[in-house]
Amino acid sequence: MGVGGESAIPEEVVKDYDLKETLGTGHFSKVRLGVNKQTGEKCAVKIIEKPSGSKIAMLKAEVDILTKCDHPNVVKMYAVYETETHLFLCLELLTGGELFDRIISKGHYSEEDGRRLTITLVNAIQYLHSIGVSHRDLKPENILLKDETEGAAIKITDFGLSKIFADDLAGEVVMKTACGTPGYVAPEVLMKDTYSEQVDMWSIGVIVYILLCGFPPFYGDNDAQMFKKIKAGQYKFLTPYWDPISAEAKDFVAKLLVVDPTKRMNSTDALKHPWLSKEQTGGNLFGGKAASGGDTPDLKQEMSNFNEKRKEKAAKTKDGVGDGATKDSAGCCSIC
Repeated sequence: MGVGGESAIPEEVVKDYDLKETLGTGHFSKVRLGVNKQTGEKCAVKIIEKPSGSKIAMLKAEVDILTKCDHPNVVKMYAVYETETHLFLCLELLTGGELFDRIISKGHYSEEDGRRLTITLVNAIQYLHSIGVSHRDLKPENILLKDETEGAAIKITDFGLSKIFADDLAGEVVMKTACGTPGYVAPEVLMKDTYSEQVDMWSIGVIVYILLCGFPPFYGDNDAQMFKKIKAGQYKFLTPYWDPISAEAKDFVAKLLVVDPTKRMNSTDALKHPWLSKEQTGGNLFGGKAASGGDTPDLKQEMSNFNEKRKEKAAKTKDGVGDGATKDSAGCCSIC
């Protein structure tokens, strides 16, 4: 009985959904287009062959978190079905592709655009933290768009490494597992300390840095060199790339990329920061002119180069249902 084979589909799924074409496949999973028979609404049905060992606990945690979440900027799970060998997750269908791809496709992009995106991301993370969930793997690949319309909603996806860190009964759950993606991982994770949901705020700092200049704050010839810089909080607002960006935006990033998590802004503090509190008046950052009037490197080209490199790296390391056609169309999680 192969992954997603017709014989593996339980009667409950067939009763509720018409299963259409395959949107993507992985080593242990398949994603098919589903249509709710009652409402006609389309969804992504992720059919997962149950793993063994510790991965089944990780998969269960992912399902528990998706069941718990209900926010307009977090991918939604409508239903889950289970057999002895497979799980069937009916997820919100996301057809708009990755946020960074959408930005690059535009002819105009301003600091104000970046500010508004940041408000949306921080609001979503504040919601997750308020219900005791830490994402632990925020990165561009996991920020998708609902559809191809101009005002499509941003969706945070891929909760395969997420953790429920607190609940009403048990109180705080200590997080120590080393996880995340190189370049976005917080220093306390690399130092193998116990850590909190503040790891997500560090990742937002990295993402906002990239949104404003087109390349990441931490880099090196290899991961070891990059990790050394992350643990030291060693980065710069390089000229001329940052010349057009406001002092408030730089201060916002600086208060997130703080090595000590107790001194790093939390989501509530971030939403109160002056940069997020008022509209910015800067012009088109894709125009190639600094605030001083001189030429600056092409932000659109910088972002394109970064986007291409990260996708090449992801393609080399992906496992299961990857970040390509499946995640672009289904917004699904990659633990399987």
